[in-house]
Amino acid sequence: MSGTHLSPYPPLFRHSDDSLQPTLDSDLLPQIDFHLLDLDKLTEVCRDWGVFRLVNHGIPADLSNRLQDQAKKLFSLPVESKQALFNSPPMAYFWGTPALTPSGVAITQSAQNLYQLEGLFVLLNQLPQLQGDDPTLRSFRLLLEEYGQHMARLARSIFNVVMRNLGLDPSLSETYLSESTGVVRLYRYTHCRDANQISGMEAHTDSSVLSILNEDEVGGLEVYKDDRWIQVRPITNTLIVNLGDMMQAMSNDEYKSVKHRVLVKKGEDRMSICYFVFPMDDGVIQSTNYRPFTYKMFRTQVQEDIKATGSKVGLQRFMHTEPQIRSSAPTPNPGAQR
Repeated sequence: MSGTHLSPYPPLFRHSDDSLQPTLDSDLLPQIDFHLLDLDKLTEVCRDWGVFRLVNHGIPADLSNRLQDQAKKLFSLPVESKQALFNSPPMAYFWGTPALTPSGVAITQSAQNLYQLEGLFVLLNQLPQLQGDDPTLRSFRLLLEEYGQHMARLARSIFNVVMRNLGLDPSLSETYLSESTGVVRLYRYTHCRDANQISGMEAHTDSSVLSILNEDEVGGLEVYKDDRWIQVRPITNTLIVNLGDMMQAMSNDEYKSVKHRVLVKKGEDRMSICYFVFPMDDGVIQSTNYRPFTYKMFRTQVQEDIKATGSKVGLQRFMHTEPQIRSSAPTPNPGAQR
């Protein structure tokens, strides 16, 4: 590589000029105080929005800042170095796709459907297996382990309240949300050079029970409500919690799996840390609106639909009367592996 400039940006992101002109509205996102959980308000927010800001969450600001800084340093490495350093679970590097399969393999996408992002996929329950003498990698692992513990605490506490609100059988708690499934994805949405805003991740819902987002001050997240896109303004030391497809199924569609997307901006990279938690693979989800299914069945169906139709179909596949699904041109949905 002597004499060759090594770029920290994946090849197709070095000269991007695709444009996107969205319709935006002011930030109206509701806020939930973790220390003073208002059950009625949480029920209303889950039903009407499926997403909320979380304040007083107890995550030390210093931990979030150190994790963000460490991730930025790692993403600034040459692509070849990132591919060599993070080449398999529990930490795997990817770019152009917002997710990996559980084995750490990136979803195949054509060049025209690549997203303006790169990321690290982290299986939290396998982090203790990550060994090595690299001090940077060891420090990063310790930060992720601590951060994952906070995420599991928040997810479990919120989910237990939601279970009570929905009147679900408490014996299902461990099956419906399993901390052992927790994953973190660290994303860098790489800036565009010539356009004001382009798509960093297209509109999708998450396949999770809950997703918890910790983002920097750049912004770009939007949620879809009442037939319009609402721009989510970054606020220091707050988290964004959104419900996923599994929560919608568990609630018999009373709660929403919120549709959202990410735009990237001219001249500014965006960093985000996303935690996702799922049901046990083989635990059966019971719902009057859907046929009994396991998360493993759901995930497999999503992967089959990506190959067959080019997009995620999701919960529609498990309705008692499944609507006819038409094949479409391959435009992979970023919620495919969520």
